[in-house]
Amino acid sequence: MRTMSRSYCAVAALGCAVLVCARQLAGQTIRIDTDGIAGVVTGPNGPEAGVWVIAETHDLPTKFVRIVVTDDRGRYLVPDLPKATYAVWVRGYGLVDSPKVQAAPGRVVNLTAAPAPNRRAAAEYYPAGYWFSLMHVPDKSEFTATAAASDPNGMSPNVKSQAEWLRIIKSGGCWSCHQLGSKGTREIPPSLGPFPSSAVAWERRLQSGQAGVQMMGTLSQLGAQRALAMFADWTDRIAAGEVPGPPPRPRGVERNVVITEWDWADPKAYLHDEVSTDRRHPTANANGSIYGSLELSADYLPVLEPARNDASRVPLTVRDPGTAPAAGSQLAQPSPYWGSEVIWTSKANVHNPMFDERGRVWLTATVRPSDNPDFCKAGSSHPSARLFPLARSGRQLAVYDPTNRKLTHISTCFSTHHLMFAEDANRTLWTSGGGPAVGWLNTRLFDQTGDEEKSQGWTALILDANGNGKRDTYVEPDQPVDPGKDKRISAGLYAVAPAPDGSIWGTSLGFPGAVVRLNPGPNPPETALAELYELPLDKSGRPVEGFSPRGGDVDRDGVYWTALASGHLASFDRRKCTGPLNGPTATGQHCPEGWTFYPEPLPQLQGVTTPGSAEASYYTWVDQFGVLGLGANVPINTGNGSEGLLVLKDGKWIVLRVPYPLGFYTKWMDGRIDDPDGGWKGRGLWATVSTRAPFHMEGGKGTTSKVLHFQLRPDPLAR
Repeated sequence: MRTMSRSYCAVAALGCAVLVCARQLAGQTIRIDTDGIAGVVTGPNGPEAGVWVIAETHDLPTKFVRIVVTDDRGRYLVPDLPKATYAVWVRGYGLVDSPKVQAAPGRVVNLTAAPAPNRRAAAEYYPAGYWFSLMHVPDKSEFTATAAASDPNGMSPNVKSQAEWLRIIKSGGCWSCHQLGSKGTREIPPSLGPFPSSAVAWERRLQSGQAGVQMMGTLSQLGAQRALAMFADWTDRIAAGEVPGPPPRPRGVERNVVITEWDWADPKAYLHDEVSTDRRHPTANANGSIYGSLELSADYLPVLEPARNDASRVPLTVRDPGTAPAAGSQLAQPSPYWGSEVIWTSKANVHNPMFDERGRVWLTATVRPSDNPDFCKAGSSHPSARLFPLARSGRQLAVYDPTNRKLTHISTCFSTHHLMFAEDANRTLWTSGGGPAVGWLNTRLFDQTGDEEKSQGWTALILDANGNGKRDTYVEPDQPVDPGKDKRISAGLYAVAPAPDGSIWGTSLGFPGAVVRLNPGPNPPETALAELYELPLDKSGRPVEGFSPRGGDVDRDGVYWTALASGHLASFDRRKCTGPLNGPTATGQHCPEGWTFYPEPLPQLQGVTTPGSAEASYYTWVDQFGVLGLGANVPINTGNGSEGLLVLKDGKWIVLRVPYPLGFYTKWMDGRIDDPDGGWKGRGLWATVSTRAPFHMEGGKGTTSKVLHFQLRPDPLAR
């Protein structure tokens, strides 16, 4: 088939409208298979570059969506669609959604973009973080000790700086569960009823549902009256017509993305994480099932079979039927979405799944009430209990074997939160969430013996404060450094990541926060020693740039990467430290030179003049093996405000935004290679919608969590 050139189209313009010519051009230059839909998107001024084309069907066992981006000539190709009838439409910045066109694979479907009639209509499609950036936080001057103590506006005296305030409202509090800036949060739901002021309305909405008590606790941390005034000012200005500036349209490699979505779980449940493969071997479980974790909400594992476009469930149980539901049933006020219904009922409280080399799914899961068995406590002969006894644990472990559909409970003395396998002969499963202790399970020994007591261990976090290179008697966290002893720290791990050299890394939450490196030594827990690296502070105790990490991950070179509440991705490279890594001065602020900061690509909040952005990424995952196709050791943030994955490549951001449904918010991702020889089609990243409030997303009540597959083509028209 002959291809028209641009010059021919220009010559023919006298007898052919530009719009028609663009459609003819697209129809003759896009190669399409029988399972693809392709065409060109045009607007009043010609082809629309960098807009999304969305294809959605309800004909498959679970709802299926595939999204692509137009190239610089407005052309698009949605590849490899299952046989079904699709609704196809255009979404993009500066536009409103185009009318949906019914189409089947194998057709050329040219689409007409619909320009937004005004700035407000255009802004309805912007990610939540852009709306959040309109919030005007308290000025730095409001955080002096004198001002806080005497402030009649309700500033909390316990929050000493604007940075600490930002930590609480972002990844230390509100944003750790859901977005601020989504349509469900930037507007007051009419169903709440009439109120004398927006501040009163905000107080009522924060009391809603099973999370109401927790949200009011966060409000108290901020200083209730001052925070309510801020929220009210924000929503009042938005109601009066204030809108954020527009985000940039996708460009460069961002236009090569193919995003696939499947529905799973149910509208009352929310996801925390998913897993697709063994982190150590990303070719494991090729083309296999994806498993999710529902945390507080429901006692089943959602399962997706991507090859069949089918979602199912694996029931979860607890060992002790006396285990109470994790979320509780107390409602301060009814929910505007669910009324007085208790929608979160999970006892297992599964938080984080991880595949092993045998295809089993390991889980941080509650299996019993929190009081520990005797072997964990003082007086026990267990090697870990002799050194650091533990009386209680809030969450333990479980493992599900898909081959026999068996769920095995494992009672651990230490609490668990996240988990990850080390690359060692014992296939050690390391966990976070143990507070002052870090715990592990020797899965090789557990498989051989089934003995959960002998297979587990834990250690306190001990700094080598006397600098002799070995673990000695120590002083407690509230005691001063003793030059003749080591020192225990209370900086528990939130994230956990074994490094190739055998060390274990993790984040310690709080302000300014820190990363911890644990060297287990030859005989943990007796030999385990920790190193603490805090976010750098200046002489006045203010952050040098970034502060307060959340989730993090280590690369193959031992560099640790973490998302910060300040709106940064940060790296910490221990090799850059110029001073001693242990001894009496190595207590946190001893290696500022190891840190590098990368502001995330969102506007900054109003009233904040320090570096960073309004972004509040929950976690950082490192693509150690180059699964996405951009090379090895590429760090990726969850981009919760940006509603996409934020990829840092060569110091520059690549934003893989999810435009539909609005409200994408994830807490984890992983990468799997289904076919090492399959090019872009044989690999990709997997994530899930993880907000605790899926009913805040586009679609409202009834919206379920999604599984998402991110793939990068060599160009926007690659088949």
